[in-house]
Amino acid sequence: MADFGNDGGLWTARFIGASAGAAVSLIYLLPKTRREAGCRFFTGLACGLVFGGPAGLWIGVRLGIAAYLGPSEMLLAGSAAASLSAWWGLGVLARLAERLRE
Repeated sequence: MADFGNDGGLWTARFIGASAGAAVSLIYLLPKTRREAGCRFFTGLACGLVFGGPAGLWIGVRLGIAAYLGPSEMLLAGSAAASLSAWWGLGVLARLAERLRE
């Protein structure tokens, strides 16, 4: 199992991955307002920072490449995936709820 300590480089990988995932999620499902864009970006950033480690491990194990990845690569990929999926799923549900409300 990889050691995800409090190394500064690992936190940098988490932050870059989470930021990239949040930015991509904004591109895939364009926000209607600045407020929605800000909320989605910061939600994606928080989810990527929190769930980046477990998501990276899960992805590495499922793909069978965990032994070939270092801790930074796992955190980068996991943070991006967690961040992207956080608002991809929630954004779609929010839009559907808005349409049903109208």
